[in-house]
Amino acid sequence: MTATPMARSGGSACVADLLAEFQDHERGLPVSAAVGSLASWWRSTRPPGSSDRRARRSDPLPGPRRPAWLHVRVKPFLLLASRAEDEAADEEYAAFLRATGLPEGRLHRVRMEAGPLPPIDLDRYAGVLVGGGPYNSSDPEETKSADQRRVEAELRGLLHQIVARDFPFLGACYGVGTLGVHQGAVVDSRYAEPIGAVAVRLSDDGRKDPLLDGLPEEFDAFVGHKEACRVLPPAATLLAGSATCPVQMFRVRTNLYATQFHPELDRDGIITRVRVYRHAGYFPPAELDEVVARLHRARVSEPPRILENFVARYG
Repeated sequence: MTATPMARSGGSACVADLLAEFQDHERGLPVSAAVGSLASWWRSTRPPGSSDRRARRSDPLPGPRRPAWLHVRVKPFLLLASRAEDEAADEEYAAFLRATGLPEGRLHRVRMEAGPLPPIDLDRYAGVLVGGGPYNSSDPEETKSADQRRVEAELRGLLHQIVARDFPFLGACYGVGTLGVHQGAVVDSRYAEPIGAVAVRLSDDGRKDPLLDGLPEEFDAFVGHKEACRVLPPAATLLAGSATCPVQMFRVRTNLYATQFHPELDRDGIITRVRVYRHAGYFPPAELDEVVARLHRARVSEPPRILENFVARYG
């Protein structure tokens, strides 16, 4: 995007143009640093003796003093999805938007199941999110579809880069089967959980982790999975668990996270998913109404804070 020159007509800067340039920066400086530099630059443009609150329209701005970075563009996040059903895929994207608070322009989505993964330039993004999906990494290789084998191979290649760089990453549900397996976890069906809400409890490390800042020591979260992490990766730190699934969240290095529960899901979102996947083996189809009634009684409110914290920390 080409920046519009700063308007200096009448001796005062046009705020709209300033903000447009602020959002157009190609270097992706941290927002806190950019805001501080922006404030310093603005103060430097005021005539001697004037105040920020009452600027005289007739005072000319001094010569070109704006900082070299003043073409600020905040980087978007990348969501890697793998749900083939449009209703479920679109609900998932909407759920991540709600939970992160990001506008659509700052959450790019790639549907991995739809075709080969395009080249991903990590430098364009603030962080990578991975949604859930129908794939189970622990399924026997001969039972996996060609699409699943392709998606797993492409994700494996991308994870090589992400892990090597300790690049901000958060995988929800399928994140355990991707980041976990990549890092040497044992993932199998031993701790599978039916669809519903479970009580998740933070570990000592979890209580200190910045992504879990503001969450209570115990909170309810939505789950529903056929596989889970039975043995943590050797280099992983356990952040949370539950009575039915000991590994609900872990961290690798400093910036790589995976959750078994769904931090993006609210009640309406999970009900949409159970209707879409009622024949996918998570529960007998005849029990759909019972599952929906149970979900209506659930009180899940805390997990989206994890995604809010992720965006605040890395965005």
